[in-house]
Amino acid sequence: MMRPDIRLDALSGATVAVVASRQQRPNRPHEACPFCVGGLESPEPYRVRSFVNRWPTFPDGRSEVVLYTPEHDATFWSLGVSGAREVVDLWAERSAALGGRNDVEYVLVFENRGELVGATIPHPHGQIYAYDSVPPNPRAELERAAAHGCALCAEDPGDRLVCESGSWRAWVPWASVYPYGLVVAPRAHEPDLPSLPDESRDDLAAVLVDVLARLDHLWNQEMPYMMWFHQRPFDGGEWPGAHVHLEIAVPVRAPGVLRFVAAGELGSGLFVNPVEPERAAAELHAAPGR
Repeated sequence: MMRPDIRLDALSGATVAVVASRQQRPNRPHEACPFCVGGLESPEPYRVRSFVNRWPTFPDGRSEVVLYTPEHDATFWSLGVSGAREVVDLWAERSAALGGRNDVEYVLVFENRGELVGATIPHPHGQIYAYDSVPPNPRAELERAAAHGCALCAEDPGDRLVCESGSWRAWVPWASVYPYGLVVAPRAHEPDLPSLPDESRDDLAAVLVDVLARLDHLWNQEMPYMMWFHQRPFDGGEWPGAHVHLEIAVPVRAPGVLRFVAAGELGSGLFVNPVEPERAAAELHAAPGR
């Protein structure tokens, strides 16, 4: 595969990776699932596993797929805390392995769930991208932390708290772009996934199972979402402001009603949320968890 053509838009400052080969990737194949045991990507039995993406955004093994379970119809929360902990450990292991490469400065663990957000295979899975430089969004967060202090350490979600487990908690941000957007973070200022001690990993697994169950139970249907971890760069820098956390973006605002990010928002950079974060948090808090 050719390296992506990284371009900087002179007008907006946006960074864009042009990857023409991605146009050829399959779109929700109807034949046998390649992620089920015996399939193309998983010929042998497994519990959790990772492998290099056949349709990578970045070459040289820097785009991976992470399988959460061999069960095709499972959800993340149905794995239970022990199953989710195995996924957390794999995320941490692959972050450390990719972050240890000389050509990698940042590791992004993420998931797109559901056809609405472009997931091409419904089998429970996520992905990992390893970047040769720190991408704009996490860099902006780190720069804000350096200038103003860690916002996550200062956070008091109050009535926006959805759930918590030990050292980890989930809440709706005070200025959430998405009606049912969430942040999941530890109270302690822990920098990255590989650094999390055992107890913190257990708490992360528990709160993830809880909050993702609440999303599905909110309207009694599988909720589409995008989620990603921001963590300390692996470039050898100090980055004292790095506070590992997960962000969840839900692209719907009511059952069957999409939350479109429209022209006025993209054109201005000022986003409009039709659901009060406090109300969204109350609804999610009332929904059944794990």
